[in-house]
Amino acid sequence: MNNKNFRTASIMLGAMIIILACSLPGASDATEVPATAIATDLATEAATEAATEVSAPPTEISAPSIQHQTIPVGLPEKRSGQAGDFDSSTILENKTTIGGDRFTFGRFERPFNANTMDVYFSQLDIVDTFVSEDDIWIFGTIKIQAPDASNVLSGKYALELDTTLDGKGDWLVIVSNPASTDWGVVGVQIFEDANQDVGGEMPTLTDEHPVQGDGFETLVFDQGQGDDTDAAWVRISPSDANSVEIAVKKSVLGDSKKYLINMWAGTSLLDPTLFDLNDQFSHEQAGAADRGLEYFYPIKEVYAIDSSCRMAVGYQPTGNEPGLCEVLIPDGDGGYVEPSTGGGCALTANSCRYGFDPVNCCCRAVTYVGCLP
Repeated sequence: MNNKNFRTASIMLGAMIIILACSLPGASDATEVPATAIATDLATEAATEAATEVSAPPTEISAPSIQHQTIPVGLPEKRSGQAGDFDSSTILENKTTIGGDRFTFGRFERPFNANTMDVYFSQLDIVDTFVSEDDIWIFGTIKIQAPDASNVLSGKYALELDTTLDGKGDWLVIVSNPASTDWGVVGVQIFEDANQDVGGEMPTLTDEHPVQGDGFETLVFDQGQGDDTDAAWVRISPSDANSVEIAVKKSVLGDSKKYLINMWAGTSLLDPTLFDLNDQFSHEQAGAADRGLEYFYPIKEVYAIDSSCRMAVGYQPTGNEPGLCEVLIPDGDGGYVEPSTGGGCALTANSCRYGFDPVNCCCRAVTYVGCLP
């Protein structure tokens, strides 16, 4: 029994003794204050102390604030890579074919609701991606078609990095609901695939047999908590409200000089434990966004998600890397052959590594049927 409870019990016991004593012979001759009044006062005091003890709030212990040491500033002017992505904003209006969605190759263009595909999520529709770096940071920029109806970026956005160049994602930097143009760590997490089971036997491709993996299973940074409290940051671009900028320290990723990187936008399905999505779901379960795939169309369990192709940074890709973006052949003058904007087409079959589309005058992308956006 604690001291307060002991004192309360003692007061109540004393009151009872006084009342009993008053009933003894000769007690009525006393000229002091009536015992009943004393007992009442003592009881009231005891009740007050008991009530005070019950209602006293617990002492709050506040967590120590995070002291950040290294914060990103601006993005470097020179970009290390750029990869466009299909813009699905006109699909519902024009009833045109969706490009860039190939489930078996791990490419998704699904900024729509499931089954009916009659609700478009502009905040999940990636239209362009950029990567840049300096001595400390890797910066990934995800440009979406537009914020949602409430003019906010309600969703999850992520960078997936393959630092071993084997087609398997090694790191996932994921952010939720970015809301500020200032760099912050709220909603920012870094996951690692420490046991190397992402991608199964055939990285980015659908495996013949179901993969019993756990995706990016190791959380190494969580909103400022981790071995490095400054490991990753996010902001909405101060110059473009449609762009999410994510910064991650190179040191956290093992200071790799070469890597493949692609980017994601989604909601609940952008879950670290579900990678690779085309190994966790069958094609029948996932559905398809392309009307031409009649057996699988429309999208079903895998919906409200978009991804980009992979950019190679720090080295010249061979073209055999899984999920790689189309690589245009250098023109000999330090530039690359680009589609003509005037009459005729400046591209030829020799200009494209994975196929040439003379009708649309563009190079086909490596991982899906259609032209590079």
